Amino acid sequence: MQKLTFESSWEKALSVKDRNRIEQVFSETIIPKNTPAHFTLLWQALNYKKELLVTALVHNSSLQIFSFHHTGLKYIEYGKTVAEYSFTLPTLIIKPNTSMPWTFIFPTDGLYEGIKFTNGNLVIADSVI
Repeated sequence: MQKLTFESSWEKALSVKDRNRIEQVFSETIIPKNTPAHFTLLWQALNYKKELLVTALVHNSSLQIFSFHHTGLKYIEYGKTVAEYSFTLPTLIIKPNTSMPWTFIFPTDGLYEGIKFTNGNLVIADSVI
């Protein structure tokens, strides 16, 4: 059975409102079986540096640990890639049958024109430019 966990810094800093929202989304999400990385978007924003922040639940429904080591991600809206970047995140280790929220920060050089913050999806990319 899939379980929801929080990385230690999230445990300390997450507001009750955000925790409740994450738990609600998790409880309503249908997670594909035997998939090492499936994403459910929670929210998106630009920070003061104009970097794209995409917060998502990362679901690992496989029997293996999943981590991000030079893992390319694409943020797609309406079928069009609007951001891409290769992530190495040593603190993001997702155990089997576990879901965990995470914020992915796409630097400005990996962004394209036309971000609308709607109808978005995160996918693992075969390759990232």
